[in-house]
Amino acid sequence: MTSLLTASTVTGDRSKPLLELTVDAVLRRAVAADPAALALASPQQGVRLSYAETDLKVEHLARGFVAAGLQPGDRIGIWAPNCAEWYLTMFAAARAGLILVNVNPAYRTAELEFALRHVGARALVYSANLKNSNYVQMLRSLIPELDAAVAGKLTCACFPELRLLIQIGGTPTPGTIAFPEVIADGARRDGAPLAKIAAALDPHQPYNIQFTSGTTGLPKGATLTHFNIVNNAYFVGEGMRLTAADRICIPVPMYHCFGMVMGVLGAVTHGAASIYPSDAFDPLAVLQTVAAERCTALYGVPTMFIAELGHPRFAEFDLSSLRTGIMAGAPCPIAVMRRVLDEMHMPEVTICYGMTETSPVSFQSSATDPLERRVSTVGRIHPHVEVKIVDAAGEVTPCGTPGELLTRGYSVMQGYWNDPQRSDEAIDSGGWMHTGDIAVIDEQGYCNIVGRVKDMIIRGGENISPREVEEFLYRHPAVLDVAVVGVPDLKYGEAVCACIRLRENMSATEDEIRAFCQGQIAHYKVPRYVRFVDGFPMTVTGKIQKFLIREQQRKELGLVEESHA
Repeated sequence: MTSLLTASTVTGDRSKPLLELTVDAVLRRAVAADPAALALASPQQGVRLSYAETDLKVEHLARGFVAAGLQPGDRIGIWAPNCAEWYLTMFAAARAGLILVNVNPAYRTAELEFALRHVGARALVYSANLKNSNYVQMLRSLIPELDAAVAGKLTCACFPELRLLIQIGGTPTPGTIAFPEVIADGARRDGAPLAKIAAALDPHQPYNIQFTSGTTGLPKGATLTHFNIVNNAYFVGEGMRLTAADRICIPVPMYHCFGMVMGVLGAVTHGAASIYPSDAFDPLAVLQTVAAERCTALYGVPTMFIAELGHPRFAEFDLSSLRTGIMAGAPCPIAVMRRVLDEMHMPEVTICYGMTETSPVSFQSSATDPLERRVSTVGRIHPHVEVKIVDAAGEVTPCGTPGELLTRGYSVMQGYWNDPQRSDEAIDSGGWMHTGDIAVIDEQGYCNIVGRVKDMIIRGGENISPREVEEFLYRHPAVLDVAVVGVPDLKYGEAVCACIRLRENMSATEDEIRAFCQGQIAHYKVPRYVRFVDGFPMTVTGKIQKFLIREQQRKELGLVEESHA
């Protein structure tokens, strides 16, 4: 019998050893295990690749990178939506010893300029366009020298180190190389130089830079090693009981850890297939793909599952092939989780919690956990990871007492690229990563994320967790989605504001919502303001941007901050 915890500190199981493998070695292992198995399907592109076919394309692409002058340690950016080329670039960069830099497809010129300059990118693989984003036009605005440049030998004032632009799709742009041409060139090259590079790869060297940003300040480039993400991907897959028979539907973006690490790398560490339903999230495409491809696992943030469940054609699709999946990236509403279990046929769905800086997962629920635990917590500590909950003074809190979550172990990033000050602020001298999340760990080691340190609402001295109020409001039959934020209040400092999306063909009034709360939650938690909205400002990964909601509501309500001058 497991002893009950008395303090908020937990350590993961260490019975399974960590993998001393590079990302390239993981792919090679899957190829050796079953070369004919499906590795990738991208139906919207008409692409289906076995592991053997993937390996050959990766080999040729990596040879093409080397032939183009890229050397181990060079940074290669990828600025594209989910596509087969993203998948191939990810593994070819690893084989060639390059550092892959994930660029958010939503980035515009100023953000792209910062990212590429910050890491000193030597090459950029980019999509010609995505929806309303003309990537070529944006590049031309930053690189006026582009049209006159020699492909592969770019010199430009904006990006002194950038030499190579590789275009995915569209009409070839002067000064760039088409993605298929790099593969074709690599196929003609001798493999000896690449083999020498691949043989010297070290799992502990940097492999991936992923940009993260809070509510203020410039983005930070979390620097992750092969060892970081290979092991996290493997243990996430173990938590889902993945096998080579699984087919994972991945609608979450590849530029983020969810799609790249938990999705693709989680699949490859278990010889499973990765399925892209569309280039960017489309709930109908997800439903169609799960049914057509007989997917066994589905990933998404809560807002994605809400959109799928709420789609008017939801009932048309046979989702019975689903077994498992992951809901993560944001707090998972209990009501939504229950519908996923029941209506999407995902009895073994797991919840994961983590952050980019920790590769990303630190906690995960298990398929064997009681239903109550799986719908109300983010599970228990991941293998080989340590976590503690501390108060404002940095002392470990008693079990069941909230505080900031700190994590330590193999998964913690090397630091923020070229930013030692913010690295030191995030990772203390003891190796603990300060997450900024407020969490509670119960006596059995289950963790519940109750909010962000910066999102906590302080009303008249009372600390209010927005998550707690949101969970209660999800019980209302007319509420589809809700975001609770604090807005300025001259008397109490802050007041509770609930922004609500109503279900289709259902209605509610502000007074009805408040009456629903009366007597059920503490009076100071009852929203003073109830606002009905059509949607929320969100990141590409589906996280609700509460700081934007807070500012929008402050303006619309005509509220002013109390002066402390």
